[in-house]
This record gives sequence, structure tokens and C-alpha cells, in this order.
Amino acid sequence: MSAKILKVAIQMDPIESINIDADSTFVLALEAQKRGHTLQHYLPQYLSFSAGRVKARARTLEVRRKAGDHYTLGAFTTLDLADVDVVLMRQDPPFDMAYITATHILEHVHPKTLVVNDPVAVRNAPEKLFVTRFAEFMPPTLITADRTQAAEFRAQHRDVIIKPLFGNGGAGVFHVGPEDENFNALLEMFTAMSREPIVVQAYVPAVRQGDKRIILVDGIAKGAVNRVPPKGEARANMHVGARPERIALTARDKEICAAIGPELARLGLVFVGIDVIGGFITEINVTSPTGIQEIDRFDGVAIESDIWDAIEKRVATNRG
Repeated sequence: MSAKILKVAIQMDPIESINIDADSTFVLALEAQKRGHTLQHYLPQYLSFSAGRVKARARTLEVRRKAGDHYTLGAFTTLDLADVDVVLMRQDPPFDMAYITATHILEHVHPKTLVVNDPVAVRNAPEKLFVTRFAEFMPPTLITADRTQAAEFRAQHRDVIIKPLFGNGGAGVFHVGPEDENFNALLEMFTAMSREPIVVQAYVPAVRQGDKRIILVDGIAKGAVNRVPPKGEARANMHVGARPERIALTARDKEICAAIGPELARLGLVFVGIDVIGGFITEINVTSPTGIQEIDRFDGVAIESDIWDAIEKRVATNRG
């Protein structure tokens, strides 16, 4: 148990519908409860700002690992977030204007109330853009809304992936092989749907062997899980049926983590998941990373404990 009992508010999606055997927020809540911390739950839309105060319509929360009966919520009360010690910002993407607005609101209480991850850093680190700070570790990548540049990139690399810049969970990700005639139609579709640029990336065939999710806590790699796509599928997301497998960190993985880890810690990005395919980093997930429970089971560890150790240390440092 922590030396000091912390008041913890969890900003997340409805707890009723989570998968308790896979959800990372659930196991973080379990660990907090185990340490004696008190929990409050609120939905992102219940967050508000008025007269200089950040408040949320919240409910007390208790959790337990019991399928079909994994939570108890209390009555609604108005919670002033200046009165809690930690806010876990854990709602799922999309990383849209509602998400960005929440970071602006939470910025008013951080760091006196520690927000994990730091809301300013979250706002400035969209997963497919933040990774470009470490371009030396990426596959060839183009970010553009210009169809001509996209066509030239495809002509150079021939086998490519097209995906939305702010997508998540594998939605809208297309593998366009050298003979595929759908490239122009896909460009037309993306540009008609949104003014946002798209990502065109050289296809990495190693994805067939899996997309490695590595979890970093305060910039330190704590473990990895390999997500193997089902037959006939180019996406290795769990949302689309990928199979989790145990996997160790390679020398290349450690090189990547050593390069990006100090910057993650400096920015207050306590809990981060990176995606590595064939030795190339493709995304840095800072909004609502997953993978804790799979790694825990495969490696016999408790990454949620490492995360809470890091959070408690930061709370103590802020107060000091």
C-alpha cells in the first residue's frame, strides 16, 4: 500500500462495457484500489470548466475481477478536480476536437492535480505525428493532403499502407499492393471525407509475423506483446482479431526505447505504448494505451504496479 492514500479520478468511457480480461484502465483501477487509493469515475462529457474551476459529475467507483459484476458505482456528485490527487485521462480515441478540448480543460488543474498523461503533452503528441520526431527509426513515411505527392510516393515504394492521420484501432487502414488499382479511389475517398492529411507509409512485410506493442513507464520499457494479424488481414490490431503472443525485446527494440524514453519521461508521458513492426516504429500511443494485461500474463509481471509507483513518485515530487 502507498504511504499516502491518494484521491484518484478516472476519466474514461463507460465502465459497464469494458473487457475485464483485456482492459488496461480496469487493471490500473484494481491496483490503485489494492494500494488503498479511493476512486471516482466520470465520463469525458461530464467534465466542465466555470469560474476558474474544473469539475466533473462523478461517481465513486469500486472494482473487482468478477465477470458480469466487475464494478460498483455510487451516486452522482460534483467533483472539483482541484480536490483530487490524480486524474487518469483514459478515454479511448478518436483524437478529435472533444479530446483536445478535454486536454485544455485539464491543463487548468495539472500539475497540482497530477494528470496522467500530461494533458499538454497528450495534445501535442498525436500518435502518428509525434513518432515523426524519431524519423530515423520509422519506415519511409509521407504525411500529406496532396494527391500528387501521394502518387509519387507510391510510385517510388510501390507497396504501401494508407491510413487516416487521426484514426485508431486499425480503422480505415488499407494495404495497397503494387498491382492494386484502388489507390486513386482511396485518395479520393479520404480527401472527400476530410481536409486532414493522410499517412502513406511503405509496407513492412514483417507485419505478417506481428506488430509488437511495447509498454514504457516513465520512459523505461517494461515489456512487450506481439499482435499477429489473422489470415487475410494486413492489420495487427486486437480490435480486428489479432492474436496476442509472448515476445521478448530485441536489441533494436531496446535501441528505439533508449532513444525515445528520456523525451517521454521529460514530457510527463508516464504510460506509453509504442508499435514496432520489423524493427521500425510506426506509432507512439499516449492517449489510452493498451496491452498491460497481456504482457502481465505472458511475462508474470505487474506493469500496473510500475505505473502506480511512477505516479506516486511524481505526486510526491510535485508536492515537495
